[in-house]
Amino acid sequence: MTTDSGALRRTALYDAHLAQGARIVPFGGFEMPVQYAGILKEHEAVRKRAGLFDLSHMAQFALRGPDVGAWAEALTVNKVANMKPGQARYNIFTNEHGGAHDDVIFYRLGEERWLLVVNAGNADKMWAHVVANAAGGVELENLHGARALIAMQGPRSVEWLQPYVEADLAAMKYYSCAETAIKGVSGTVVVARTGYTGEDGFEVFLPSDDATGLWDLLLAENRERGLEPCGLGARDVLRLEAGMPLYGHELTEEITPLQAGLAWAIKFDKPAFRGRDALLAQRDAGDYARIAGFTMDGRVPARSGYPVHAGGARVGEVRSGSFGPAVEKNVGTALVEASAATDGTRLEVEVRGVPQAATVVPLPFYKRPKEA
Repeated sequence: MTTDSGALRRTALYDAHLAQGARIVPFGGFEMPVQYAGILKEHEAVRKRAGLFDLSHMAQFALRGPDVGAWAEALTVNKVANMKPGQARYNIFTNEHGGAHDDVIFYRLGEERWLLVVNAGNADKMWAHVVANAAGGVELENLHGARALIAMQGPRSVEWLQPYVEADLAAMKYYSCAETAIKGVSGTVVVARTGYTGEDGFEVFLPSDDATGLWDLLLAENRERGLEPCGLGARDVLRLEAGMPLYGHELTEEITPLQAGLAWAIKFDKPAFRGRDALLAQRDAGDYARIAGFTMDGRVPARSGYPVHAGGARVGEVRSGSFGPAVEKNVGTALVEASAATDGTRLEVEVRGVPQAATVVPLPFYKRPKEA
């Protein structure tokens, strides 16, 4: 990882992105590719074949010690200690009010070895948070910049990635991980069957020095088969269609996991965790504003921050919006009052002062086809 005038940072793949003609934009403190051939083409590649993503801007923290599980459970809503080596699990760090400090994934690599991946925009905040809450029996190491992250996502991912990986990818379960060897990469890498697109796929955690070699190799040998380099623009559309939250939009320090529709990740049977009492009170009251999916009637897309009305009154605001190619409609999420979150509720989204009709629909907008 290098820096640009002490401001925006660059991943190890920055020059590779330029060589592929990527359009670069600031994101999470990095100069990142927003698109290559175009969002629609990249979206189609992931839904029908496979796409390749540079996710090295996301921060990686190594956690070691006998007490990592118990320590993490006190700070997050989901269970951690009962994870087995080779498992990955989605989780949310919460504040005292139940709001989301960040949504993350824990990977258990061994009995006392873990990998924690946090969002790029929260990297400094989260490192300060885990350090401030450090406990005996827990060692922390910030790998941000030293380790890269390359993801292959799409229905052809097993077929196209397997020739380079020693581990049996087809045998790996969803949300599992394995330490293995990969062609052209020195030392052990971590491969996980995780992703943020709604498709099958894998994420490869490897030394930054080896990232360009693997990226170039995968594209050189699979581009003619339909593998496309993909930017953050396509990734955002893919995750929105799949109903996955984006921190800063569907989750914030003020928007709780309950409001974001993530009750499944909150384990209230844990005796204590930060924000538990606030979340319990919110759950029991039941009248909290919540994230709802909606589709626009017309061709005008909704954007984050647009006001949302129902029955002549303002009931919330848009949190995410885009054209959804998989459903051929403009789709979005909004944080709305409970009374306006029921499927079928008619809404009006105020687009530059003009009301546009929309309808609340269930999330996700898209589910990948089941394998035959």
